[in-house]
Amino acid sequence: MRASMIGLSALALVASATPALAQEETSEFTLTGTAALVSDYRFRGISQSGKHIAAQAGATLAHSSGFYGSFWASSIDDYVAAGADAELDLIGGYSTTIGNVTLDGGALYYMYTSATKNAPTDFLELYASAKAAVGPATVKVGVAYAPKSNALSVGFGKEDNLYMYSDVSFAVPETPFGLSAHVGYSPDTTFITGDKYLDWSLGATYTWKAATFGVSYVDTDHSKGFLTDPSSGKDIAKAGVVISATYAF
Repeated sequence: MRASMIGLSALALVASATPALAQEETSEFTLTGTAALVSDYRFRGISQSGKHIAAQAGATLAHSSGFYGSFWASSIDDYVAAGADAELDLIGGYSTTIGNVTLDGGALYYMYTSATKNAPTDFLELYASAKAAVGPATVKVGVAYAPKSNALSVGFGKEDNLYMYSDVSFAVPETPFGLSAHVGYSPDTTFITGDKYLDWSLGATYTWKAATFGVSYVDTDHSKGFLTDPSSGKDIAKAGVVISATYAF
């Protein structure tokens, strides 16, 4: 998920902390969802919304066996995917806990339904991660690999893409505050920037009932002016502060 282009991403997050979700439970299934506003949608450190506000929403249906299916969507700027104004991620995976380690893996399909007709924009990404409690913190390491696709090409023909990352989160005891840190590395000539690069972020959250408010500092090691929004001229790889408000249901 391109959560927090917090969010994967973006797995993620995005660079942002993941809020606790309210749950509706049946005997075997659990349904969770979120709706959010972010001041800037960053995917692996790069702005996907032209450094403007983005609306995001997602839902996950998980089975007690560990299998789950999700969707996640965000508004984007039209330079991201051939004029598309929205991104839709379809996700299917499996999660299990062995000892104190949680393993997660699956497939994520990025769709841009409003892109220019016949433009190669949609692509598949496979992901895997492991996370565990280390003292008062939770440490996660993960990898995402996108097989060769025309949508990933920065020149001609098909290219693939690899992304590696690590996250650390910490809930401040007996308070509604949380802290998080992220570092990621793209060792290939990436479809996002056309070059290998490093991204990182530091964040903090405050949770009140079903709402979580976050602020994070996001940056990359790209030189100034390396990537710009063609319509505004803004440097979309430049360091910035991202503010978020997320409601869980």
